[in-house]
Amino acid sequence: MKPLKQRNQAAVGGVTLVLLTLVVIATYFSDRIPLFGNGTTYAAYFAESAGLAPENEVEVAGVKVGQVTSVSLAGKKVLVKFRVKDTRVGDTSTASIEIKTLLGEKYLALRSSGAGNQDPNVAIPVQRTRTPFELQDAFKQLSSTVGDINTQQLADSFNVLSDSLKDSPQHMKDALTGLSSLSKTVSSRDQQLKQLLANTSGVSKTLADRNAQLQRIISDGDLLLAELQSRKDAISALLKGTQQLSAQLSGLVADNRQQLKPTLEKLGKVTDVLQRNQDNLAHSLALMAPFARVGANATGNGRWFEGYLCGLLPPTITALGLHINPEGCTPPIAAPNQGVGGR
Repeated sequence: MKPLKQRNQAAVGGVTLVLLTLVVIATYFSDRIPLFGNGTTYAAYFAESAGLAPENEVEVAGVKVGQVTSVSLAGKKVLVKFRVKDTRVGDTSTASIEIKTLLGEKYLALRSSGAGNQDPNVAIPVQRTRTPFELQDAFKQLSSTVGDINTQQLADSFNVLSDSLKDSPQHMKDALTGLSSLSKTVSSRDQQLKQLLANTSGVSKTLADRNAQLQRIISDGDLLLAELQSRKDAISALLKGTQQLSAQLSGLVADNRQQLKPTLEKLGKVTDVLQRNQDNLAHSLALMAPFARVGANATGNGRWFEGYLCGLLPPTITALGLHINPEGCTPPIAAPNQGVGGR
């Protein structure tokens, strides 16, 4: 058998990457692979789903032992499948859908009982399952119940009862009078009570419908607070670093004070001299401009220096019809391509 060093390194690398990918996938989905022994899958029938969803927790005595794998409709009932690990489920066990949070998140609660074990291939019947009583259902039923009450007849009944017991002791009369007043108040506020209960039912239903959005808002708020805490830590570290830098600079200045003092004194004297001669420097720069311009004109036409010497020839002489040096010392006119200035 050839050692790995003598084999095709590209093939060895490819096989290694494939194996690593399979290990990562198996680790991530280990809870869904039956070979890893991740529990037993059971089923139960419910009258309604009551908001239970896949991946909700399965708890026994408040301890998480698994999760819901699927929720589907089976005729007029709801079939819930769930996986349980390291937990015995008896053949008379009961299951119920319970409310986990105020926002309406659900979980499946198991109560194991029975001498034998529950057959995974046989679903728990609906007689041994229970669904929660929703808050909006309670308000809806309360609204219907109040709406069915004949408040006027109730008030008349209280009035008749009060008249029948008018010869009773004073404290009994006061109690009955209070009941009569209460019935009148209820009767006069019948419509408002109906509207209040209807609105309450609508609010509870809206909250139930917005459960996912509320959970997302809370999660996003948690992320925002975490980011603010991270920024706070960063600012705190920045301020601490600035304080340490200030201490180091103070120490540096203190350690080099003897060397820096003469240098700063000499630099101050130089700046004083420059300040006193500021006008002279400005005047020198102003006088240097014409010199620089004339120098540029004298050397700007090529690799030579152009100039004019006046007085090298004799002055203008006119005699016997002869004209010697008629132009005298008058400078020649500059060519069009030459600069302006003396040469």
